Parts: sequence; C-alpha cells; structure tokens
Amino acid sequence: MRYDRHGFPIPPEFESPAARVRNAAAFELAAPRAAPALKPRPGSPKQWLLIAFVLGGVLPAILIPQVLPVVRQAVVQWSLERASECEARNDLSGAVSDLNRAVSWHGDDAELLCMRAMLRLEDRDAPGAMEDVVHASIISPTAIQPWRVRALAHVVLNEPESALADADMVVSLSTPGDPEALNHRSYIRALVNRDLEAALADIDRALDAGNEKSPEMLDTRGFLLHLVGRHQDAVDQLNQAITGLQQNRRQLGLLAGRVDPVQLACRVRGLDHGMAVMLHHRALACRAVGLEEQAKQDSELAGRKGFDPTRGIF
Repeated sequence: MRYDRHGFPIPPEFESPAARVRNAAAFELAAPRAAPALKPRPGSPKQWLLIAFVLGGVLPAILIPQVLPVVRQAVVQWSLERASECEARNDLSGAVSDLNRAVSWHGDDAELLCMRAMLRLEDRDAPGAMEDVVHASIISPTAIQPWRVRALAHVVLNEPESALADADMVVSLSTPGDPEALNHRSYIRALVNRDLEAALADIDRALDAGNEKSPEMLDTRGFLLHLVGRHQDAVDQLNQAITGLQQNRRQLGLLAGRVDPVQLACRVRGLDHGMAVMLHHRALACRAVGLEEQAKQDSELAGRKGFDPTRGIF
C-alpha cells in the first residue's frame, strides 16, 4: 500500500499518470522481451538502392533491345530527310554530313553508300566516292547500283579501263537486254571515247527494248552520233532529247503544292542537271556543223544549269 503526502492510503486505481509511467518503465527494464522485427522505413537507403538497381540494370536490359531499333530507324529517317533538304538547296557538304550520320546509325548498307558516293562525287570528292562504292560492291556484290556509280567515279578519276570494266559488270548483273544497263554501258563508252560502234549497238538495242522516247537514251545516242562524225544526225537526235526533257520538266512543275516540296526540288534539280548535259552535247554537235551561235547559247545555258565534269555531271 502506498500513501499520499497527507498520510492517506492511495488505492491502486488512483495511481497518478506519472507513477504509472515510472512503474511501466521499471517493469519493462525488469522483464526481458523479444526484439521487434525491423521494418525498412520509406525512403531508406536499402529501398533507393533497390530502385536504382532496377532502373539502372534490369529495366535497360529489358527496354533497350525493344527501343533501340525504333530510335535507330528514326535517326536514319531524320538524317535522310535533312540530307534531301541540303541537296535541294545545293548544300552538298551538309548533305554528306547527314548521310554520314545515317550510315553510322544504320550500319553498312549498299544503297546508303551509293547515295553518299553520288553526293561526294558532285562535291568533287571522287576518292571518297570511290571508297564508298567499292565498300558497297563488297558488302553487296550482286547489287547493280554500286557498279554503276563506280563506273562514273572511274570516269571522273580518268581511269577508262576500270570504268569500262564496271559498265560491263552492270550489264552482266542485269537481266539480259535490260535497256537501262545497255544505256549505261553505251554512255560510259561514249564518255571515255572507246568502242563507239559497240556503244551505238548498245543504245539501239536499249531504245528498241525500252522507251523509244526516253530523253536520256536519245541523248546518249545523239552524243554517240556526234562522236562518230554524224553531227547533223546528232543535232536532230539531241533536239528530240531536249524537247522530251523539257516536257518532263513542265509535267513535274504541275506537281507543285501537291507533293513534298523538298522531294520535288531534288527531282527538279536532277532534271536540270540532265538538261545541262544535253545542252552541252548539242553545243558540241552544233559547233561541228557550223551553228556557232546556237552552240554558244547552249554552252552558256549548260553552265548555268550545272554542267561540270569534275562534279560527275557529264
């Protein structure tokens, strides 16, 4: 029994709160008990380490293989679009840089390498273009485009025998009698001024098997006729080629506002280069038959439209 400060007994149910706390503490000290299970507190170091492990190790291992192909495709597509924009405004070095990125992200691809080679050729980097097409022909030996561009690069590098060998390879890899392959070999022979009668036979077969009104094939034949001394026939043939290409150019102009403007600009640019070549050929033939004023006009216009053999535009 305990007593208060006046000497009266204190019943147990009236024990003061402070006393209860003291007595409970004394009881807990006196009576041993089992240690409680430890629970991690929210935000504890162990939890953060676990989250970091999942995010930094497990999730990337799961997600990267899924996401990387999508990212790669997006980067390649974006790079190709930028390259087209640069090409449309004649920024050849910018276009090459964008294709460098596309090749780097996509990996070895014969088509991309040939695209870059053509731009390098036009940017007066014939050795770089040759490096691209040689690599393309190695990784895809049965593809035709690498051999076509290789032949052009050899012409720019003044290596006629190699150019002719590559043109023969284009014909060998193509379907027998393919007009595009025959036209290509015929034109390479004309550019290096070799096997001209065989070249005429090639282009005649190409015109018979393909589109008889193809401006590009008519231009090849007109150029060859000039080279073999049939200058008036050459002028007549080249007139047809130029008229046909002008018609194609007008038809392309009608697409303005209905197709992608960058792609349209690139196509127009290509036709203008083709026109530059045809005008140059007609200037040669006109000069040979004494049409000096017409030859002068054609030559000047060809230069304004981009004729330049050092850039592969021939």
